[in-house]
Amino acid sequence: MRPEVHSFVADGPLPGWEASEEEIERRERQLSAIIRPVASEEAAALATCFGPDDCYGLAWTLVHLVETAPGPAPRLAALGCEAGDRAEVLQARWGGASTAP
Repeated sequence: MRPEVHSFVADGPLPGWEASEEEIERRERQLSAIIRPVASEEAAALATCFGPDDCYGLAWTLVHLVETAPGPAPRLAALGCEAGDRAEVLQARWGGASTAP
């Protein structure tokens, strides 16, 4: 895994809307530093970093980064409960199984 991906993942999930402007800008810089496309292993690790909300759009930037990886989307279980709509979008775009009954 590339250092910039490892650094982003090591900092954990994206913060929520209550985060400071500095924290959101720092996470945005981290995401911007990751060159596309990402490897499948990197996409799976990045997919664990969704936070409680869309973090002023950063969660969607993360979706678009994850979907640059080759192959199928990480399973919804791997995305965690915080991924919400973003997990559904990834699964739909990559042709994965739906969570609908």
